[in-house]
Amino acid sequence: MASEPGDLAAATRLVGLGRPPRTPGAVINQGVELTSTYVAGGNVVYARSGNPTWTAFEEVLGSLEGGRALAFASGMAAVAASLSLVPHGSVVVAPVHAYNGTGSLLDEASQQGRFEVRRVDSADTAAVLAAMRGAQLVWLESPTNPMLEVADLPALLAGAREQGAISVVDNTFATPLLQQPIALGADVVMHSATKFIAGHSDVLLGATVTADEDLQARLFGHRVLHGAIPGPFETWLALRGLRTLQVRLDRSCANAAELARRLGDHPSVGRMRYPGFGAIVSIEVTGGAAAASRVEDAVRIWTPATSLGGVESLIERRRRIPTEPVTVPQELLRLSVGLEDVEDLWRDLDAALRA
Repeated sequence: MASEPGDLAAATRLVGLGRPPRTPGAVINQGVELTSTYVAGGNVVYARSGNPTWTAFEEVLGSLEGGRALAFASGMAAVAASLSLVPHGSVVVAPVHAYNGTGSLLDEASQQGRFEVRRVDSADTAAVLAAMRGAQLVWLESPTNPMLEVADLPALLAGAREQGAISVVDNTFATPLLQQPIALGADVVMHSATKFIAGHSDVLLGATVTADEDLQARLFGHRVLHGAIPGPFETWLALRGLRTLQVRLDRSCANAAELARRLGDHPSVGRMRYPGFGAIVSIEVTGGAAAASRVEDAVRIWTPATSLGGVESLIERRRRIPTEPVTVPQELLRLSVGLEDVEDLWRDLDAALRA
């Protein structure tokens, strides 16, 4: 790029970074590099260690988050790699409400005696800071999934550093366009790139980002030794999706804010949860779980499905999943707001709620 990346807006870096050198006749897009091995004498000898398609994706995401990125086979692979940064027997502080896969992996580790897991309300700053005493790793989400609680990240990340604990922030919901946890003091940022980063519900991918060279080396070593590597084509799809993150997120956030405004006064909504930013809204339907399920069945534009962050709007009653925390209300519907016309989305949801 003509200017230094740090001098450019995020929207410009999204489009311009991770491209081949600009020489006459060169292609402008990074291609899908399909190879399992390399000619001896270079920086990479085997494809488990590196791939040019990964490098392009990692350059863009790392620049946005303010560190060095690593692509993983899935969000769960990135979660597992992040948890590998502390030894067995460690104390891990984690939110009561978090990505279901993260919670399930922590529960399994606790049952196997690998970690002592202390679950806390991440919006209760004093309680989280108290739970950090003696901890080796602090895991944070803000906003949380699916309750959309907002944590005081600067205070909690400073507390983790004071305790000597590694801090990891799952930034999937906010994306680096709305929040950069490394700048707030986080050691590691983790993404399920399947969601907003790739943005089209057609790829599984995860990522970590850190500005700490030692942590980067350890995460890289975990990826290589555990084979948690993404396919080149999946990474290329995520890179292509990443190019449009700014315009997609702008539209989704605008739609979500308008729907949240209307849902707050809806007679069939007992409680509306929206943190004031982002593209996820959660509502608690009056009438309990059965009423919430009927809403899922009645919508025509919204798609009843798990996941989030794609171009299409999704709706899901989260407690239908057995491993969801019991503190999530049975009648809660998580809405992932997409790019459709907001009036069409509203008419469809309003009709389903009233029915």
